[in-house]
Amino acid sequence: MSLFKARDWWSVTLGLGEEFDQGCLCVGDVDNSGSGHDKIVVGSYMGLLRIFLPHAGSSGESQAEDQLLEVQLKDPIIQVEVGKFVSCSDLLHLAVLHPRKLSVYAITGTAGNVEHGFQCQLRLVYEHNLQRTACNMTYGPFGGVTGHHFICIQSMDGMLMFFEQESYAFGRFLPGFLLPGPLSYCPRTDAFLTVSSSRQVESYKYETLAVATDADTRQEAEQQKKSSGKRLMADWTLVIGEQALDICIPSFSPSASIFILGERNLYCLKDNGQIRFMKKLEFNPSCFLPYASVSEGTTNTLLANHNNMLLVYQDVTLKWAAQLSCVPVAVRVANFQDLRGVVVMLSGDGHLQCSYMGTDPSFFMAPKVEAREVNYEEVDAELKTLHKVIREAARTQDILPKADADEELVVTASVSASLDDVSKAVIPEISGIPVPSVTVKISVRCRSAVQSPKLTVCVQPPLAVTQEQFVLDSMGAGATTTVMFSAFLNGQYPPADLGGNVAVSYSTPTELNPAGVPRVAQCRFALPLRLACCLSSASKNAQFKITVDTNKPPVNLNEVFPDFLEKSEDRDGNALAFQLIAGAKVTVLASKTSQRYRIQSESFEDMWLVASELVQRFDRHFAKQGVKDFRNSFSGPLPLSEYFQAVDHHFELRVSAEKYQDLLAERAVQFRAIQRRLLTRFKDKTPAPLQNLDTLMEGTYRQVIALADAAEENRMKLCQAFARLRSATQLLIMLLSLWHGLGTEQTAILQATLLPLLQDTPQLGWEESVDAAVSHLLRTCLSRSSKDQALSLSTGQLSMPKDTARLKKHITLLCDRLGKGGRLSLSSEAHAPTPVIMPGSCEPIAELDQEEPAAEQEAVAKFVKKRQPSKKVKTKTVPRPAQPIAAPHTVVTL
Repeated sequence: MSLFKARDWWSVTLGLGEEFDQGCLCVGDVDNSGSGHDKIVVGSYMGLLRIFLPHAGSSGESQAEDQLLEVQLKDPIIQVEVGKFVSCSDLLHLAVLHPRKLSVYAITGTAGNVEHGFQCQLRLVYEHNLQRTACNMTYGPFGGVTGHHFICIQSMDGMLMFFEQESYAFGRFLPGFLLPGPLSYCPRTDAFLTVSSSRQVESYKYETLAVATDADTRQEAEQQKKSSGKRLMADWTLVIGEQALDICIPSFSPSASIFILGERNLYCLKDNGQIRFMKKLEFNPSCFLPYASVSEGTTNTLLANHNNMLLVYQDVTLKWAAQLSCVPVAVRVANFQDLRGVVVMLSGDGHLQCSYMGTDPSFFMAPKVEAREVNYEEVDAELKTLHKVIREAARTQDILPKADADEELVVTASVSASLDDVSKAVIPEISGIPVPSVTVKISVRCRSAVQSPKLTVCVQPPLAVTQEQFVLDSMGAGATTTVMFSAFLNGQYPPADLGGNVAVSYSTPTELNPAGVPRVAQCRFALPLRLACCLSSASKNAQFKITVDTNKPPVNLNEVFPDFLEKSEDRDGNALAFQLIAGAKVTVLASKTSQRYRIQSESFEDMWLVASELVQRFDRHFAKQGVKDFRNSFSGPLPLSEYFQAVDHHFELRVSAEKYQDLLAERAVQFRAIQRRLLTRFKDKTPAPLQNLDTLMEGTYRQVIALADAAEENRMKLCQAFARLRSATQLLIMLLSLWHGLGTEQTAILQATLLPLLQDTPQLGWEESVDAAVSHLLRTCLSRSSKDQALSLSTGQLSMPKDTARLKKHITLLCDRLGKGGRLSLSSEAHAPTPVIMPGSCEPIAELDQEEPAAEQEAVAKFVKKRQPSKKVKTKTVPRPAQPIAAPHTVVTL
């Protein structure tokens, strides 16, 4: 950013919604007043032609008398130029280029009776209707004519049309033309310069263009060049390797220079095409203008860029930089009555500004600071406060900044209390059970203006929504927008999480950055349990059971689940059964004599949703009654063997996926090798027998297709297994939290440790991520001694393990450390070594990665044996079969 800003001398905003470009601005004494003062002529793509004569004002803004003319023309204005375009007159006239017309006007000024009565009149002198769509034009004394200016127009299809004032002279097609580029005329060499689509500068002499073969179409021109006639050739070319934005040939340059502004470079050429110098730019330029320099042999250049900067170069040396309020598309230097050498700039949205570069004096003087005596007691108190803040910050170790109290945009979500009357689910029913949907309403409220807000909804599979992304309109301060969508089940397995996230990305404009600073606002919503299950008849026996204890008398389950009361068959409220739409039945039984509740099911993972909902509803039920000392608990044992079954099943599917990938790669190599041999046989001039290569290729193709189908089926099973593993892990985390009374912070750390990923990827899986996280906790906050903390973790890349034995051992050790008083924490104070002692013994448990693995395995075996289910709660473990890996067809190798 520049230290200085361009000083506004005069400015005006032209229209609303109008567009302007490079050729829409020119300056000159267009009304031939003879005073030597320039007028500003501006044309827009909307067809409005304006003429201004700026005067210095106190506010720097345009006054009514500064605008001399405003005329609405019928066609868009591409370019305006001031020159001697009338044959019978030496006065200056205005040439206006339209897409299909060239008009030349005479501007006459009439003085009024009062000071602000001066006005201009526009009179059409002549016009030319164009047969081709125009792109740009240039003018000059073509052919060495004196006292008059001819006009050359470049069309969109590459034809140069020459007009000798009121008459059309001739037209020539440029060779090898694809897209039009900038066009300029050099009076010193009587040549026209342009930059073609080949990214090279081309120079064509006027004499060469005049004697070349004429043609009405490009096809005729090509045919005439092949048969007979004068072929059009460039005088010289120079490859610059980039597209040019503008070409300027100043008449005052003492060294006969040609300036070309590229996309990344500024070139200065001699008249013969040799490079005088080149300046590499570190920004995207928008426009430029060379002007006379006070130093002999040099030329100054005004160069504007898209960073709102105006730079002044003396050849290749940067002399000045000024900050602008907009990005100009055209820049000129003009002389007015009150000031000479004013920089006139026009932006693409119509901001016309006259500026000068320099600084205004500042008369501000800093006041003297009053000396005061130091109060050492206040200084000590402030120092203690700061030390306390530093200690709190070091203890919490917040990585993400806390949200501000007053956000620019607030997002709130509300879920409908009832299900949709007509379900919007993609799958109408699963296992004979209708799939419901529920409506979610998202409200977005702005406290300040925001731009381009986009709303994204994210739910974990198998949940889905009717619309995931919403593009909202820009909102002003105090505006509110509401969107609605429906959520439903879209898979053959139960979800692991009934929550969803809503993120709104937007930008807030500032003075320094009008485009806006990108920001994101988020909120979370919870879907009802009825979206994933329905009420069913209770079952007395089940394979998997867990028991939740409370410290209050048993309550009626119908009061805890009032939304399921309509279909409940048990009016006493001692039993409720939930049939998961894509899972097993889960039964909740309340004890009549004790304060226990049993949750049982034929699937260990499916108990998570009901168990979590039961614990949460218990907390809300007793909180409404004003009970403050209510507490849920779990007396054990932990179902680690059942949990490890889900881990093993997920790992087996990951191994199967890798084997399928290897087999697919092998068959693909074989298929390509057969293709190469067949191609060689087909290209051979002498036919040779195929030797059953076609049969071999067909068989390999079938193998590739079968393996791809099997890999896709395994991928879908892996997604289901990961969702079930997440459910089992959530259930284990909840049981650990209830068993040891973990706080919110410790539960969050445990959840981040055992659930670090929301989705499996081939590069990073759940097993290696959890193993690294659990090992870190065992070496830090759950370590037994400083020796364990000194053990460094492996800093290599995480890779898929060979088996799950190490992972299951680490999870078992984690549960054991928590059972013996271990505390989970991320702060440095919690990393102090805390001895973990076995009850009734003075020997600590075997530590992680110790030199005696036999002792460690024996300790783990003792813990697992101690945590086996008691005789009161019967459990069975049915091993899940591994996914067989076999090629669908016989392997054929070459």
